Amino acid sequence: MPVRHGLSVAGPTVEDMTDEGVRRTVTQVPAQACDAASDGSREPVLRGGGRPSGGAGEPASDEGVPLSHGADEPSPAGSATSVTGGGGLLSTTSSEPVPGGPDEPTPGAAGDADPASPPSVSPAARRRAERRAERITAGAAELEQRLADLLRGGLIWAEQSGPALWEETAARMVDAQAPGLAGRVRELGALASTGADAPVRVLEECALLHLLARAWLRRDRLPEPLAATVRSRVGLTASPDGPAIRDDWLVLAQYDTSDSRLTTRRTWLYGAVSGRTALLLSYGAAGRAPDLTLPAGLAVDAELTAYPGAGQRRMALTERFGAPAPTTVRPPGTTTSGALARYGAALRDDPWRESVPVTLDRVVPVPDGDGWQLADADEDHALPVGAAARSRPGLWRLVALSGGAPVRVFGECGPRGFTPLAAWPQGPGEAVPLC
Repeated sequence: MPVRHGLSVAGPTVEDMTDEGVRRTVTQVPAQACDAASDGSREPVLRGGGRPSGGAGEPASDEGVPLSHGADEPSPAGSATSVTGGGGLLSTTSSEPVPGGPDEPTPGAAGDADPASPPSVSPAARRRAERRAERITAGAAELEQRLADLLRGGLIWAEQSGPALWEETAARMVDAQAPGLAGRVRELGALASTGADAPVRVLEECALLHLLARAWLRRDRLPEPLAATVRSRVGLTASPDGPAIRDDWLVLAQYDTSDSRLTTRRTWLYGAVSGRTALLLSYGAAGRAPDLTLPAGLAVDAELTAYPGAGQRRMALTERFGAPAPTTVRPPGTTTSGALARYGAALRDDPWRESVPVTLDRVVPVPDGDGWQLADADEDHALPVGAAARSRPGLWRLVALSGGAPVRVFGECGPRGFTPLAAWPQGPGEAVPLC
């Protein structure tokens, strides 16, 4: 069993850990998140974004609803999730996080809202929405048939067919005006050549794609929050319609991801009074940075409005009341077990969620073979650091900040591990950006 290589922490050491589940690998994280969510081991929260009345300093869920109802971001890749529709109970597994991350709708999706949402004022707009819904329904039905043919032919045949198979299917989903489905199909093409575990990952993503297509076809039987999530996942745009929340929002992290079409900027905020974690998305043309810039570690007095959808974290910045300023506010943290519970609970609201934002308190970065883990200083548990984060300089800033002592770390927890985005020392000190 790996040792801590001289890093000292309070509480049990790695040598004290047993062999029965103290150190989590990327293959163990999904199943343990599912177990944590299903056995009721979730943090207590209050409605309305309030603070918990007990537990280990955990904040309320980001949506202001109890985690036992499945709000925050924890059922993971490899864990069982389900949607009940006309076809019965469909079980599937989630997939690896991808660039673009959680809560992100397909940017640039054209068209009006789905007819299941409140009717448009304009009859012409409503007719356009109905026609688009019919095209998406036809596309989802075609996708179901193609997935069935794929599984009948075997995943080896799909791998031998190369990317042309997936590109042609994605083009059909674009024709059906379902850019969300098209994007997930393209991800299948990228996964097909990722190594020895490619068949497993392709099967996981096929299951999620099947679940999304079936959910669209049965959306009239879903609760409205979940139906709103399905509409967003297939690529239908929506406007923020939640209550406006004015707060002093701590900027936790901000980073960009790019593809051939556009640059997406993701900004994570934490409300000092509301206890909510919010995601802002802004876009720029390929190769150009988006306009919205908020320095990490500062706080801004602003008003945010939430987007519709089950477990939705995305919000819109509607008004700012001052420039960003220094703050001593820090988000409350949880243990690695609490992070897994969040992840498992969030996937019950949104089975296609790719990660959950979470703050870990009193964790120590420790080497683990060729990788790293964030180990609880006071418990015999740890989370692996995701492969993408291990190649970034932010990991070494985190190791230097810790120096073997516990730190508080904010990041995204997904089926392939934890991605650190910001950290604070145990004592006084400013936030250290890791992305």
